[in-house]
This record gives sequence, C-alpha cells and structure tokens, in this order.
Amino acid sequence: MNGGNLKDLFAAKRKPKQTKTSRPATPCDALWLEKNIPCQKACPAGTDIPAYLTAIAEGDPEEAYRINLRDNIFPAILGRVCSRPCEAACRHGREGLGDPVAICFSKRSAADFQQQKLVVLNPWFAPSGKRVAIIGGGVAGLATARQLALCGHQVVVHEKHDRPGGMLNQGIPEFRLPRQIIDHEIEQIKAQGVEIVCNSSIGKELPLGALTQQYDAVIMAAGTLSPNLPSLPGSELEGIRHGLNFLMQLNTTEAVDLGERVIVIGGGFTAMDCARTAVRLGADTQVCYRRGEAEMLVTPGELEELGHEQIPLKYRVAPKAYIGTDGRISAMRFVRTQLNHERRPVEIEGSEFEIPVDTVLLATGQSADLAWIDEALRNGHEKLFSAGDFSSGSSSLIEAIANGKQCAQNVDRFLMGADRLTKRVVTEIAKKTGRTLKMDEIERQPMPAAPLSQRDLPTEVEQGYDELTSVEEAKRCYRCHYKFEIDPLKCILCDWCLKARIRPDCILPLKTLQQDEQGAVVGWEVSEHRCDRRRVWINEDECIRCGACVEACPVDAITLHKVTLGMEPVILNPSEG
Repeated sequence: MNGGNLKDLFAAKRKPKQTKTSRPATPCDALWLEKNIPCQKACPAGTDIPAYLTAIAEGDPEEAYRINLRDNIFPAILGRVCSRPCEAACRHGREGLGDPVAICFSKRSAADFQQQKLVVLNPWFAPSGKRVAIIGGGVAGLATARQLALCGHQVVVHEKHDRPGGMLNQGIPEFRLPRQIIDHEIEQIKAQGVEIVCNSSIGKELPLGALTQQYDAVIMAAGTLSPNLPSLPGSELEGIRHGLNFLMQLNTTEAVDLGERVIVIGGGFTAMDCARTAVRLGADTQVCYRRGEAEMLVTPGELEELGHEQIPLKYRVAPKAYIGTDGRISAMRFVRTQLNHERRPVEIEGSEFEIPVDTVLLATGQSADLAWIDEALRNGHEKLFSAGDFSSGSSSLIEAIANGKQCAQNVDRFLMGADRLTKRVVTEIAKKTGRTLKMDEIERQPMPAAPLSQRDLPTEVEQGYDELTSVEEAKRCYRCHYKFEIDPLKCILCDWCLKARIRPDCILPLKTLQQDEQGAVVGWEVSEHRCDRRRVWINEDECIRCGACVEACPVDAITLHKVTLGMEPVILNPSEG
C-alpha cells in the first residue's frame, strides 16, 4: 500500500463531521444520566458536579461557583461542612482507580478563587405579586426563600435569633466555618430580593394564624431545637447538658465553664463539634458511642481530625447512669455493647464501668418544637408548608437544601396553579472531554491544615487548596457527563478501538446487547470469537473519558455528547427571551 495504512485508506471515505451542536434528549438519555453520573445522583441537591469540576480544571472558578450557587445555594459553606455523599459515590474511588475526587474541597476552591462579590442569578419568572412568609432563617428556610425569589415571589423570612443562619452560626464551630463566609452567602440571598427579619419570634407576639392571613403561603422551617435527652438515673444532677445548647451558648459569645473533664455522648456531627470545641476550651475530653465506627454519621476525615487533636473515642459503650456528689455530676456509669444481627446495640452483662467527669455533653439528637403552632392549625392549613429538618427530622445541610428546593417547587405550584419548573436533560454534541491519560496519574491532593499549636476556637483548621492545587485536583474528575457512542451502522468491526482501550472492559466486543423498551442497556453477552461478533459497545461504567477510542476509529463511528440535567422554567420570563 506504498507505506499507507488502514486509517488513511478510510479517511477519504469518511462522511463530513456533524455540525449540529445538540440533539433532542431521549428517555434513554435521562436513564443514562441517572446511572452514569453517580456523584450527581448521590447529591441530594442534584449539583452538576462534573460541570463545576471541569470549570475549575480549566481555570474558571467564576463559572464553577455559579454552577454551585445555582444548584446548592451555599457553595463556600458546603465546601467546608458538607457531609459529602457525592464522594462515596465517585467512580474514581472504586477498586483499582484510586481515591474519590475531593469534590467538597473543590467546591470550596471555586468560592475561594472567584471574585468576592455578590453573585445574583437571573430570576426564572417575572414578579408574581404573591407574598410568602418563611419561619426560620436556617439553611432550609434560606434555601426555600432563594428558590421562591427566583420564581418571582416576594419572600419574608422571620428569624427568632438576632442573626440568620440557624445551625451555621449557632451549631457549627467557627474553626470549621468562618462567620464571614456565612454572612457573604446570606447577603447573596438578600440581594436576590429576600427580606430577612431577625428577632421575630412566631407564637404569642406574632401568631402563626396571623401569618396565614397576611401571606399567600407560609413555610415552617424552624429546625429541630428541642433536645432529646436520655432518661437515666441521676438526670437531675448539675453538669449534664445537651450538646447543641452548649454550642449555641458558646457561639453566641457567652462564656462556658466545662470543668476539667468532659464526656461527649453520641456519634454524629454534633458530637464531633462538641468534642473538638471542648478540647479548645482546655477540657480533657473523650467521646463515647454505643455503636461502632461504621455506624457513625460524620463528615469524612472527621475521625482523623479527632485523632490529630488527641481526643479518645470509645466505641460500643452505652450510658447507664449519672453519679453525683453534692448535687453535681462526678462520674458516669457505662455498659459495653455489641451489635446484634439488626445492627442494634445490645448490652453485655457484667461489663459496667465508670468514668470520672465534670460535664456531660449529650449529642443525642433533637426534634421539632411544636409549642408555637396555634392549636387550630395543628391539623394543617392549605397555606401551610414545611421544609428542612422541621419537616423530615434532623439531617445534613445538603439534605436540608434539597428539601427546601422541593418545598419551594411545591409552594410555587400552589401559588400559580401549575408546575412552572421542570427537570430537563440537555444533550450537546462535543469534540473532546478535555481529559488526558496523564490525569489518571494525579493522586488526591491533601487538604492543608493548621498545626495543632494554632488550633483555637476561631482559627479555621482546613486552610484550603492554593490555586494550582485546586486545578490539579479537579483534573482527576472522570467527567462522567460525557457520553461516547458507537454507531453500529458506521462501525466496520476493525478492532482498532479495542486495541486502543485503556481499561480491559471499557469497550466490549459483543455477541448480543439487551435493551429495554426505552433503549436502556440491561445486559450483554461478550463475543469470544470474531466470527460471532455483532457489534462493539462502549461500557460507560468503565470508561475514563480519555477519548483514545475516538482517535483510533478510522471511520468516525464514535460520537461524543455532553449530557446535562438542569431545572428550567416551563414558561420563560418574556424579558429573558
């Protein structure tokens, strides 16, 4: 062939490349997106994680911040204190692929390196003339308010404390979440048109019933502030208090005397915050939890920080009684436990022991306080809605945001008589993913942390990536929102893509491919012999989006699409086209 090759031979026979920028999405695209972008699927707020990681990797933190602002409302806050369900789902963390992408830290980077100005989103709809009251200026209440403002409604948030933010200010310690970060992102919500009235307590002074007369809808987002206290012998002793009340007292600048020895009871977010705060106040602190490490509901990395700060954690020990001297607690009695087949703690007979203590902090959960709700409204009212922890019980911040977004959609439907927002899958034709094989060699970037000697109450422990590190970390993302497809009518079964594949199962020679009525793949049979091969298929679950197959294909049989899921208005604001 005079030095030519097969690719040259077919080059002259190729059809012109597609010039369209998008194609109509199909039900199969929606199913594909739900399966193949596991991080977005795991995020309760549905954040477009691959899109913002790509923006960071390409040096555009402004765009990355805006994507997060649109989807999860508090980018800089969540970049510090999100529970990170997305990282557990990240494909990069699967066996043989390394560690999950630092999605949360990257979210923080988007906030750290964008211009520190208020970002205001374009509203979806023109002003509706409808007025909505929200009771509670915590995460869920503010998230609901922001969404309703984008829908064109006039929103007033009633917050009983002297500053909005709820647990952001009252529960989360400053060494995890600097207060200026909270203030900035709440100011963005106010800039969106939301009015926040502080020191406004609903109940006797301003009855809930009065709000239902003054507003077109009222949303109860008052959180869960009523502490759950275990009933144990000695509960009347001084020195026993709920952990959330302790954090609220400290975070509202009041002095707290814990004594020399502190025991924290619990295995969740509040327990970790209480323990790490107590150590900073100079107390000899330990955490006791009745289950094991696998059952703890804490932020990834939290237990490691507990170890760094030399805070002991005793697993499988349950409180039995408080022991006091002169009306004050002096020790606590525990019993060792084991988990039964239902993963419930069961006491081990004869295993009781005591630990000396000056203060016990009970991080044992809390529930909604309903005392402020008018008796006549306790069975419901057509204008009444609920959001966040008040609606679903104590949860994470990202779950509260998701709940608030859903509540806002329900309220908008009630006010306007129709669903005006819909989820839409957009499929765009793309040229490249932007990934290279070298990116697979990048290891997860560690988060710089303040040394132990500097860890006081106001000093933020996690120091944040520098700009170069943030870009390197974001490059690790597989960019799962890109979809490769082989056109079986163009494919000549030449095996070039099979020879170019990086992972053993990312492209498969198939004998059969089973699809359901919507076109989603439900099974396949691999071809063992060339004679029974019917097609070549890209297994997106194993694909690392390197594009080697596209480069290898001699007949342009492989196409690339970017698939995006977004919330869009059914009827656009005329001023926005």
